[in-house]
Amino acid sequence: MARNGWLTFFAKSVRTFSYGSLGVLFPVYLTQLGVGPRGLGIAVTLTLLSSAGLTYAIARPSARRGPRTLLIVLAGLGVTSALLLMFFRTSWIVVLAAMIGNLAVGTGETGPFLSLEQVILARTTSRDRLGSVMSFYSVVGYVAAALGAALVSLNVITPLVLFGISLVSSIVQIVSYVMMEPESRAPLPEHHAGGLPSRPLIRRLAALFALDSFAGGFVIQSLVLYWFHSHFGLDLATLGWIAFGTQGLSGVSLLLAPPLARRFGLVPTMVFSHLVSNVFLIALALAPTVGVAVSLLFVRHLLSQIDVPTRQTFLMLAVEDHERDGAATFTNMSRTLAQSISPALTGWVMLGLSVSAPFVLGGGLKIAYDVMLYAAVRNVRHR
Repeated sequence: MARNGWLTFFAKSVRTFSYGSLGVLFPVYLTQLGVGPRGLGIAVTLTLLSSAGLTYAIARPSARRGPRTLLIVLAGLGVTSALLLMFFRTSWIVVLAAMIGNLAVGTGETGPFLSLEQVILARTTSRDRLGSVMSFYSVVGYVAAALGAALVSLNVITPLVLFGISLVSSIVQIVSYVMMEPESRAPLPEHHAGGLPSRPLIRRLAALFALDSFAGGFVIQSLVLYWFHSHFGLDLATLGWIAFGTQGLSGVSLLLAPPLARRFGLVPTMVFSHLVSNVFLIALALAPTVGVAVSLLFVRHLLSQIDVPTRQTFLMLAVEDHERDGAATFTNMSRTLAQSISPALTGWVMLGLSVSAPFVLGGGLKIAYDVMLYAAVRNVRHR
């Protein structure tokens, strides 16, 4: 793997370490500022809508200039976000800062950084190693996020220190991206002007990924931690350890993806592991004690991320090289946009039906996605 690939891994690790701590702090911090369940759901929705908007905004500039320049700009927005969090303690400014900084509020990262970095990795890695590299890329993110969550669980770090860490993280990312070598882009093929040959497949995948993300928005990490906080009365330190455990197990899950994909193929691996994990997600709604709930959540995370590197690898291999920027941006934007809708609904579902109802709703929709995805892509060939 080339220099740009290693710098991508480094930038990913420092960014997701900060995301890991802020993801735990975000729901509790807003609650302390007087924000209730509905307000928290709206805040998460606004953050994800902003992420979708940024993903859309980078699409054409990335195709013209390459991912490196846009990554520097995004990291610069992270600096602005961290400064707002450090100097203001007002709920709407906190939400605005999260929107500007594209703060991840889920167990995994979505949005513009992912769209740009996975293209860099696809262009700096051989085809036979791409699956393992994508898996390692995701593992790096989850391990770093787990360490960030563990920092919060120590219960000795103040929010101001965490915001300062976020500032340093963004500055380090800028330096990493500046150190990358500019891309030497190959000329587009002649048929490019007449349209993208894989466009119908990209649209189908984008629609299916959107359904999965819409379902995932009901059980996004911030809302799951809020559920543990309100349903079982757990404090911030305990929530930090739960987040540490889920992130760590998600990392293990990602390590399982390459050998399983080699044994069973990309499509069966990403579909069936995901389907089983959603059965455990639905069971979480019926957990009678906090111990059972945490156990079910941990098993779910041990299985739930196997589909991430397999899905990313499948997408990069199913389209031509000049389509990768557009495919990554379009599918990630559709995922983030769809995911932004459901958190706002989750607050109403919790108050109107049951505090555990989002697990059943999200898990059921995800199972429907698994069935439709398998039917749609089982016969698609990889390039």
